Amino acid sequence: MEQRIGSSSQPLEGAGFDPAFIPGLPSPASGRTKDDGPEKEPEVAEAEEAAPEPEGTAEAPPSEPEEDTPADGPVFEASDRRARMVADHRGVRLSLDDQECEFRWDEIGAVETETARFGKRYTVTVHTPDRRWYPIEIEAPARSHFARWDSELDAVLDAYFEEDAD
Repeated sequence: MEQRIGSSSQPLEGAGFDPAFIPGLPSPASGRTKDDGPEKEPEVAEAEEAAPEPEGTAEAPPSEPEEDTPADGPVFEASDRRARMVADHRGVRLSLDDQECEFRWDEIGAVETETARFGKRYTVTVHTPDRRWYPIEIEAPARSHFARWDSELDAVLDAYFEEDAD
């Protein structure tokens, strides 16, 4: 049985779903470029330029940690010539050729692994709560990597993935 991708129903059209559907409405984004200059009144612009900035507001506080910042917890990474999977403190990221998808830990319902009986394929499937699944197959250099990859992925799942106790 194959999984259906997408819905068979057609998307709804109209002003309730797309404000650009009504002719004559201006778009929310302005068509200005950087060269056009500010859209302020000249007096207001001069007053703002003349007023010095308070020292405390010069820098914005960082809202989120940088994505390249390494975490102290475990990290799982497996890749071959086409596929790559990374699981760390941010979630699970899958990529195959030029396609990529990323799942935060709160978007994941389950993570399933499977090894081929013959061959060197390691399959990881990410299940989401809305009953969709995203498999990726990674070609291992040797079958001996399967046990190591399973233990590394289990360590990441134990550290970051929280199952709901219903």
